[in-house]
Amino acid sequence: MAKPRKQNPQQQKPPAVVIPPSSTASSNTPATPTTPKTPADEGIEFFESRIRPGDALTRVYELRLDTDGGPYKDCSYIRLPPAYIPYILRVSIDAGTPAARNGVFKTNFPLDGGIFGRERFAERKLPTDYSRPIQIDLPISHAGAFVYWVEYDSDTPGQRIKGREGFFNIDPHLRIKARSPILDFQTLKPLSPNNGGAIVSKDKYINLPLDGLAILTVVSKWMGPIAQWRKHFEEASQRGYTMLHWTPLQERGESGSPYSLRNQLKFDPAVSTDPGKIEQVLKVAREEYGLLALTDVVLNHTANDTPWLIEHPEAGFSPANSPHLTPALELDTAMIEFSDNLATKGLPAFIDSEEDINTLLNAFSPMIEGLNLWQYYVLDTSRERQAVRDALTSGKYVPWSGPVVTGKSVVELARIARSWGIIKGLDTFSSRFCVKADAVASAGMVTAAFTEITDYDTLSDAWVKVVDVINVSLYEEWKEDTRVAMENIKNRVRYTRLDNHGPKLGEITKSNPLVETYFTRLAPHSEAEPLVYSLANNGWIWNADPLQNFALLPSKAYLRREVIVWGDCVKLRYGSSPSANPWLWDHMITYVTSLARIFDGFRIDNCHSTPLEVGTAMLDAARVVRPDLYVCAELFTGSEDMDLVFVRELGINSLIRESGNAPDPKELSRLIYRHGVGKPIGSMDDACMTSREELPPPTGKGPVRPCIVSPLNGALPHALFYDLTHDNESPLDKRSAEDALSTGALVAFSYSAIGSVKGFDDLYPKLLNLVSEKRLYDVTGLGEQSGIAKVKRVLNHLHLEMVLGGFEEGHVHQENDYIVVHRVQPATQKGYILVAHTSFSKGSKNRGFINPIKLRRTRAKFILGASIEISLYGVPKTAKSLQGMPSELVEMGPVVVPQGLDYEGPYAEIVVPEYFPPGSIMIFETQMQNFDTSLDEFCSQGVQEVFDSLDLVDLNVVLYRADGEERDATDGKFGVYDVPGLEKLVYCGLEGWMHPLRHIMRYNDLGHPLCAHLREGSWALDYVHERLNHQIENLPNLAKPAQWFKERLDRVSKSVPNFMRPKYFALIVSTAYKAARRVVIEQYSDFVVSGHSFTHDLALCAVQLHGLVKSASLDPGSATSSLAAGLPHFAAGWARCWGRDVFISLRGLFLTTGNFEGAKKHILAFASTLKHGLIPNLLDSVRNPRYNSRDSPWWMLQNIQDYVSSAPDGLSLLSEPVKRRFPKDDTWVPWDDPRAYALSSTVAEIIQEILQRHADGIRFREYNAGPNLDMQMKDAGFNIDIYVDWETGFVFGGNEHNCGTWMDKMGESQKAGTKGVPGTPRDGAPVEITGLLKSTLTWLDGLSAAGEFPFKGVDATIDGQKRLVTYKEWAGLIQASFEKYYYVPLDPLDDGKYAINSPLVNRRGIYKDVHGSGPGREWSDYQFRPNFPIAMTVAPELFDRKRALGALKLADEVLRGPLGMKTLDPIDLQYRPNYDNSNDSTDPSIAKGLNYHNGPEWGWPLGYFLRAYLHFATIGAGEEEKNKTLYHLYKILLGPRKHIQNDTWAGLPELTNENGQYCADSCNTQAWSASTLLDFLETVHKRRGA
Repeated sequence: MAKPRKQNPQQQKPPAVVIPPSSTASSNTPATPTTPKTPADEGIEFFESRIRPGDALTRVYELRLDTDGGPYKDCSYIRLPPAYIPYILRVSIDAGTPAARNGVFKTNFPLDGGIFGRERFAERKLPTDYSRPIQIDLPISHAGAFVYWVEYDSDTPGQRIKGREGFFNIDPHLRIKARSPILDFQTLKPLSPNNGGAIVSKDKYINLPLDGLAILTVVSKWMGPIAQWRKHFEEASQRGYTMLHWTPLQERGESGSPYSLRNQLKFDPAVSTDPGKIEQVLKVAREEYGLLALTDVVLNHTANDTPWLIEHPEAGFSPANSPHLTPALELDTAMIEFSDNLATKGLPAFIDSEEDINTLLNAFSPMIEGLNLWQYYVLDTSRERQAVRDALTSGKYVPWSGPVVTGKSVVELARIARSWGIIKGLDTFSSRFCVKADAVASAGMVTAAFTEITDYDTLSDAWVKVVDVINVSLYEEWKEDTRVAMENIKNRVRYTRLDNHGPKLGEITKSNPLVETYFTRLAPHSEAEPLVYSLANNGWIWNADPLQNFALLPSKAYLRREVIVWGDCVKLRYGSSPSANPWLWDHMITYVTSLARIFDGFRIDNCHSTPLEVGTAMLDAARVVRPDLYVCAELFTGSEDMDLVFVRELGINSLIRESGNAPDPKELSRLIYRHGVGKPIGSMDDACMTSREELPPPTGKGPVRPCIVSPLNGALPHALFYDLTHDNESPLDKRSAEDALSTGALVAFSYSAIGSVKGFDDLYPKLLNLVSEKRLYDVTGLGEQSGIAKVKRVLNHLHLEMVLGGFEEGHVHQENDYIVVHRVQPATQKGYILVAHTSFSKGSKNRGFINPIKLRRTRAKFILGASIEISLYGVPKTAKSLQGMPSELVEMGPVVVPQGLDYEGPYAEIVVPEYFPPGSIMIFETQMQNFDTSLDEFCSQGVQEVFDSLDLVDLNVVLYRADGEERDATDGKFGVYDVPGLEKLVYCGLEGWMHPLRHIMRYNDLGHPLCAHLREGSWALDYVHERLNHQIENLPNLAKPAQWFKERLDRVSKSVPNFMRPKYFALIVSTAYKAARRVVIEQYSDFVVSGHSFTHDLALCAVQLHGLVKSASLDPGSATSSLAAGLPHFAAGWARCWGRDVFISLRGLFLTTGNFEGAKKHILAFASTLKHGLIPNLLDSVRNPRYNSRDSPWWMLQNIQDYVSSAPDGLSLLSEPVKRRFPKDDTWVPWDDPRAYALSSTVAEIIQEILQRHADGIRFREYNAGPNLDMQMKDAGFNIDIYVDWETGFVFGGNEHNCGTWMDKMGESQKAGTKGVPGTPRDGAPVEITGLLKSTLTWLDGLSAAGEFPFKGVDATIDGQKRLVTYKEWAGLIQASFEKYYYVPLDPLDDGKYAINSPLVNRRGIYKDVHGSGPGREWSDYQFRPNFPIAMTVAPELFDRKRALGALKLADEVLRGPLGMKTLDPIDLQYRPNYDNSNDSTDPSIAKGLNYHNGPEWGWPLGYFLRAYLHFATIGAGEEEKNKTLYHLYKILLGPRKHIQNDTWAGLPELTNENGQYCADSCNTQAWSASTLLDFLETVHKRRGA
């Protein structure tokens, strides 16, 4: 049996290294008794306090980092919930990854308490640990936006790497007054405003998640005097809104726009000049009506008549501080002058046609040309000529040192001059002829270019010719910029004066010029400098880079007239930091902090044009005043990735999304799904992805707390989903007025923050002009003229109740013009369903078509239904207040939802009534029938007890079993499961299901083909338990898990609607998988138990590949479990169990994991087959073993040595009796012949026999030689010859017709002439056999000397004399000969010291692959292959350290691939790196895959390379050098680690093609590939322990 398992259920997951704080870790100032506690201090205090009775489990959100310490791409932005109760953000880094190399975790989150500072970073030094994951636990207690990264050592000494930054934003903690339910509990009818949705009490507050926000945008000037605002508050509160969004309340500029602020620090006098009154009225809204307050913050511009601009013109962009704006100002001034008195010039002052536009532009064009703006682009040729002549005359020039210019054409000289930086001032546009050449350099250049000219005037003229060429492209640039500017002016004139949807600006005059002015011209006094007081106006640009300030170079937006300008707003010039413009920064920080004291949230106006450094500084200052400040914004970056930049760095909590952007129902349903569905119904992440653990105190102080750990996925920016914003066209203009009801309902059913405007609810016909509109809102409440408000009230209140109640799962269905949204509470399966008939087109009253809506195992009760009838699509022009269109909200009568029954079970069926015109909606309450609230718990109940009874062979069936194995074991009854639309699963067991489920569960991908299949039927559920039940006769322990699965899966089949089957299938399978995996790990060694996930994944390969099949056994008379060489190709039959593969794999898969019993069974089984001094390569259940492997006995002896040294009482193995399969004379007999198993030997005697037979020489012909045994091999290949060269001690063997080592590919192609020709004969003394022999001899010498082995050596005939050769003597021969015969020196002059045939050497500084290859193939000795590290690992004493390390470094550089080692040096003429066994070409090097070992990259040699490198690189090394080596080697493991985590087979492949590319003919998981990496990891584990 395997070793007894641990009893601690937590042992499956090794304890992580949790980083405690250090006294020097942070620059934050710790809290003291005199320092007020910060939110961070309170979080730390919470985790250091005792656990109180009734405390909820602590939530831990785990963020796993990539190997370089940065976030995975999909996790670059993390959004975390409000810290109502402090929780933990856990940052995890895998052990041994590059980021842990002297790594330091840095974050501006105040880990050690104190206040937040954007540039104040806490640090945690990461431990040097190679076995346990590293965790940094951040105690989260407050909102904010934070950054982190890991800094670590690079491969270059003395250099540090800053890893990629990651960001996490924590939602603010908002609170509002509690409200009563909107629906009557029994009748489901909406209650009156006094009873439903009413404020419960003055003192009762509730936490408001961001998804619960329902925001109403209001414009204060339309609300009337501040004393009248209460009635607006009452209306908004009754309608279910929870927050009012106020357009700016500050003093407005001359335009009257609320976004053009004249004084940021004063409120609009029309509202109140007393900030206290504003604060008080917002308090009333908050406390009496449950309405939070949000306001716009305008950071990018100020009003054009702002008084402080006179005193601080540096706050704007002017030609004085931004000289490149000078030509743009000239152009703008010319446009204004042109606009004056057009009629007197015979030009149209009113534009009525496209012809008028062309007439004006044709007249304006010469005026533009007359400005001679080309002078800002080009060089002045006269000045250039004179400057060069002066430099030549004075001799003050520098000889040319650039590229060769002699004989070059002027065109080439012009290109060189520009590229070499001689031309200064390009693209600066700071003044006329600001572009000039460096005269000193240009004089040197022209002198070098025209060596035949000595006259200075002629040279100066030559330079002018170069300048002329340079100027050509500059003139072209000017022409193109002028063309673009004129085109943009033309387009703007057309929009503003001619287009129907434009503002129709009317007569063109100097005060109302052709187009909007780009500059505000201030005139503080008559002598004011125009360049100082001409300030650039703000605006926006189509498809601009939001991170690029378009008022700064290299932008030419103002010159090219690309800015769609706001003429009433001056763009603010902050510079990159406060020091660049101190007054402006101070002023604006005062502005935002004053607002933060009053308002609960900010909407960042024009956010995408806000410089990031400005936005972060302003919001940081605001959050000091109000830590739980809510921040939203509307971004127009044109890119989701760019949106994320602003969201994560500014800490934006919500991005405004507009339902009105959808052109049709399909797109609207997509927007709802993306921004408002929440999680899909039947989501799995909470049920399947969480785990219960113990949380160590994050500060090192305080109690250990029980916790729930949830993995974090990256987040999309949270949505504030508007049915209509205050700056968008009305439904009447965009779709139809009736659509307001359906769209408003759909938005309200979104699981996100939602927003609207009063005009949407009241059905205003047109978008209101914020500047010119002077009328006041008509307070309609819920009365007749309130549009859709009566229904909107129910929807908004229901929205809040669904969010507070956790109705987080949703489903969206779109069919024709209908959209159906269903919201469900996952714990109770109560829900609400909305049926909305959208109205994207005007005029139709048709019902349209939608199929009846079937709700499986669910009942539905009608709540309400309504449509809107509009009598007039407009409002009377005489209306003195803002009013909606005359309309009637028509309420539907109750709709009875009938119940039905079909083959899938009961269902409710919602049928849309015959009269249901566009815009109509219906809402129903839903409840799953007979919902089993205990089902989740039942599905995971009892799993530990069931799986604890399984051994490793049982677990092979439960977890794995490839198709060939399963069909063999079940006589063809079962194979792997085939999911329609998905490739066949690769395993029958749980791992087969878990590969697709991992993705499905983590991302709730319910659209996956597996989920579709589970919804369609219960076949997969039946398969899981039926295959186990079928095998109970042979494996009785499977009865318990079979029954456990059956009980749960049957209950799911019978009681759960089909759409919920994927969730419960995933829950049951994942629960069982985790339990089975835990049981495996618990039966393993301390090395595995304490190891990281990669160690576990590798160790599980031992279970994956070791199991029971009927056609392959270690006993010819009965079926026993056996180790498969690989899957799927070696699943069963004679091909399953290979001697060489078993003993290369046994150490890692069985000995390091502690499965000593399994190892012993394989050792004894193969030992019993000893014949001719060899063990078989192909075991074939010990019935028909084949003896053609020269290296297999040496691998077995190495394994016996490893077993003796590692197993408890391992030495006793040597005295273990073994019944011999064949008689002593090597006669072949059937396994059931009386002569079989008549002889018995101890393991020690078998060891001795192997050595003695080799000492005597082995010569035989394989039994049954010929085509029946091997149809490819030539006759001579069946002859086996092995002998010892007693001069060197090496074992030689093989011939050109066979291949007796692991590189055993036999040619098969008749066409290419390679049939019977080995790809790699390796006859002679292969380096790994020599190493394995030396290892065995050294070991036996030690045992014999200690009296623990009954033999002292072998009898050998040497020089005609038979005598005893002791193990020590034999080992000494090898030791003395090895370097001489195997090393290829770096220096050819040293060849005389070694057995070298110099002309055959292909690469130096290596160890030969073979010594003594046969005649005609001597060159193959010198092939550089990955076999020498095997000898280095088992017999390191054979190697000179310096030479060994040199060869290993060469292998690292030349042979190592992503997942394995190249089997041949790429410079070798035989190198063919891509294996294709089906290749039927005439190319003998690759036909039928002859290149199997001539280039493809094999996995298993990598482990030996790593162990050898570790040994030789650390001999005599200091701790720092050892760590450097370990990090290098662990970095090599990143490829295999990633592969095994993500690969369908959950293993490492046999081989890959060039550079790790997939090889179709490879086994997908191979025993020795995983085994040798476990060997390496265990070696590191032992070293670190020592």
